[in-house]
Amino acid sequence: MAMKTMNAEMLRKMFLAGAANIEAKKEFINELNVFPVPDGDTGTNMSLTIMSAAKEVSALEKVEMETLAKAISSGSLRGARGNSGVILSQLFRGFTKGIKEYDEVDVVVLANACEKAKETAYKAVMKPKEGTILTVARGIAEKAMELVGETDDLEEFIPQVIAHAEYVLSQTPDMLPVLKEAGVVDSGGQGLLEVLKGAYDAFLGKEVDYSAISAGSGATVTRVSQDTAAHIKFGYCTEFIIMTEKHFTEADEMEFKAYLESIGDSIVCVADDEIVKIHVHTNDPGLAIQKALTYGQLSRMKIDNMREEHQEKLIRDAEKLAAQQAAEKKEVPMKDMGFIAVSIGEGMNEIFRELGADYIIEGGQTMNPSTEDMLTAIDAVHAKHIFILPNNKNIILAANQAKELTEDKDIIVIPTKTVPQGITAIINFSPENDADWNEETMLEEIKNVKSGQVTYAVRDTKIDDKEIHQGDIMGIGDSGILAVGTSVEETTKEMLAHLVTEDSELISLYYGEEVSEEEADRFTEELEEIYPDVDVDTHFGGQPIYYYVVSVE
Repeated sequence: MAMKTMNAEMLRKMFLAGAANIEAKKEFINELNVFPVPDGDTGTNMSLTIMSAAKEVSALEKVEMETLAKAISSGSLRGARGNSGVILSQLFRGFTKGIKEYDEVDVVVLANACEKAKETAYKAVMKPKEGTILTVARGIAEKAMELVGETDDLEEFIPQVIAHAEYVLSQTPDMLPVLKEAGVVDSGGQGLLEVLKGAYDAFLGKEVDYSAISAGSGATVTRVSQDTAAHIKFGYCTEFIIMTEKHFTEADEMEFKAYLESIGDSIVCVADDEIVKIHVHTNDPGLAIQKALTYGQLSRMKIDNMREEHQEKLIRDAEKLAAQQAAEKKEVPMKDMGFIAVSIGEGMNEIFRELGADYIIEGGQTMNPSTEDMLTAIDAVHAKHIFILPNNKNIILAANQAKELTEDKDIIVIPTKTVPQGITAIINFSPENDADWNEETMLEEIKNVKSGQVTYAVRDTKIDDKEIHQGDIMGIGDSGILAVGTSVEETTKEMLAHLVTEDSELISLYYGEEVSEEEADRFTEELEEIYPDVDVDTHFGGQPIYYYVVSVE
């Protein structure tokens, strides 16, 4: 007997199964990344993104199409990490727009939702590139629309769509030469396919292991690093969601935040239509809960005793952040312009702070921050105009997504792809000029920075006509791999030979946590001999994974 419709409960099971499948396959997807660098990779980013939504979905008490759509869309948008995660969240956003008004969905509704998903994702990317997850999404939409006139049976429709997605994915190496050279298909497209395959398993009634979702696997949170007080002032980390019974106005939000500030700190209050997400550190969680009940029903309540869990460093970080927020909001008028910088190490963090960054999001290179991390930072910076320096090409989309979700402040994303570009941008900031002038100046100045990063390969591959073996040292420039060798210093010198020209005036060298100060000083002397007409500045970056980060100007 043909199956012609699905209800919200079936779609919920399918979504959770898709999430569980990509979580299980994330390392396989990571292995498909062309660049063999030890960073947070495509599989990890997509898994963290969908797991954020899966938490929202699994917490639903009453499963209806509208609430399911909202949980998927909101959870994935706020949890999105990296370019692949942001694109995945946009696909979910578009798809849920196509299904939310129906009690049950059929082939026509699903096909239109796939088309809406494709359109939404393409619009979110400034310069869409074929041979990527976007291409696979477009193939899914095209096949779905084609099948509308051929079948109304979901048991025929879904496997044919998946089969076509597999075919499109297999063609991605012919669209992107870098994929063909490395001998892999696109990792983002593979991730999307794994979501579909997991969902199909649930559709077929196969047994699915949901333990990864219930246990919280994949819910790693980017560390928010601030220097903080030594003791835990408020001992209970309290989180919950308010399902509002009436419109939660801006005045309601201000009133509730003021109340939370009176009983605790490290406050996050994010309103999204009928749902308000709350996080507060307090010594009396009951007071926060009682106040919240005046706005509506509560769900997903979670209270942790932070002293017992021995999370001193995390709490110290949050304490100072909350203290800074309170001081800014209660004692200092909102300033005109502020900065959020994504950073990758203790030394880099300190450099950004000294240059005037108001908020540091740590983990840019090794763990891409989520859209919600960005929103938390935006809420903490008490300024009308806030510049965000992503300092990594894989974080720019998440920053832009946070910008779209922010209504009460002017967010300006400077598309810095490396930490040196971010440092150059903030150095050229002028508080005497307005936000538009500063944006234009920073965008112009970062064009003059050539960046390089030195790290090790985590697997064998071939890229840019270079044979790379696991453990090799790589020098990576703005446009690709510039040098490969077995010595950190020799590879760095070879990389610099590609970056330094007769017009170069300054080499800035930031050494990582695995390089000693003595080694860095000795290497600096060598560079000064090689480039006698160029100034060489050396700084402690403290970044993990990358032995050296360099800039040439």
